Amino acid sequence: MPYVDRQNRICGFLDIEENESSGKFLRRYFILDTQKGSLVWFMDNPQNLPIGADCVGSLKLTYISKVSDATKLRPKAEFCFVINAGMRKFFLQANDQQDLVDWVNALNKATKITVPKLADGQQHSENPKTLPDVVGPKKQVSYKTEIIGGVPIVTQTQHEGGDAVDKTEREAMHRSHSQLPYFLGRPAQDHTVIKSGYCVKQGAVMRNWKRRYFLLEENAMSYFKSDLEKEPLRMIPLKEVHKVQECKQSDIMMRDNLFEVVTTSRTFYIQADSPEEMHSWIKAVSGAIVAQRGPGRSAATVCIIPYTFHAYRQTGENVLCCIWSLLSCLLCL
Repeated sequence: MPYVDRQNRICGFLDIEENESSGKFLRRYFILDTQKGSLVWFMDNPQNLPIGADCVGSLKLTYISKVSDATKLRPKAEFCFVINAGMRKFFLQANDQQDLVDWVNALNKATKITVPKLADGQQHSENPKTLPDVVGPKKQVSYKTEIIGGVPIVTQTQHEGGDAVDKTEREAMHRSHSQLPYFLGRPAQDHTVIKSGYCVKQGAVMRNWKRRYFLLEENAMSYFKSDLEKEPLRMIPLKEVHKVQECKQSDIMMRDNLFEVVTTSRTFYIQADSPEEMHSWIKAVSGAIVAQRGPGRSAATVCIIPYTFHAYRQTGENVLCCIWSLLSCLLCL
């Protein structure tokens, strides 16, 4: 349920479809700040994040035209509602029906445009019949339309005297990231990405656990500080990986859904959010290694086969698919 924090902001967790029409909803922490006129969302409650952590996405309240129940639009998404913002629709999932109603009401209230009533004297003074006819014929002014941040912006290209708009004014039209009506974090990845998502990783020196964004590609597995970063903290070449498997020391380390990536120089301990996600990572990394090395790969990689079988068995996939995968691996030996 949304709550009001000490700064009088409405806060709470929601699931959002960040990539439009992807059907994939991600858990985010939302803050509705009417003082700043924005709706922002983070990976987690900012109190649990490092100081100065950036938000994952932001949406200006002035660009929200309507917020409504989206049950009919997304029948498979439970407690779903939609935010209409310019040319983009944001679909979100609440925790329950009451949570949905509270968020919809709060957002509509925050974005409602009200026109204050004028006093009688003001109404009389603005009556067209009482205004002196001193306004001359209106001069023609040219305009241009630009798409900025997915929103059509109409701007004047000439002053009434015919002069072009100053260069500084044109540059001001191209607003910064924080001034756009909305922005999202890391863009959609290209076709070479096999799997991506957040996991928790143990540090090499301090042995502390930190949440990192992992990216599995054809030749390497990398992890970033967040999905907003472009440069990885580290890249693990798949040719250096000996095996990937469920960690047998998970009870000792007191971590559920823990798997390990064993390389020549180090063993990486990684914790997934669920057992299904853990086996999905094991299966994806194992498959990427087999696909990369192909025929004639080193004998050390033979141990990947039982882990691939284990991942298929744990996720409950069809037995024939499992057998076909094992045969494919044996053909490459």
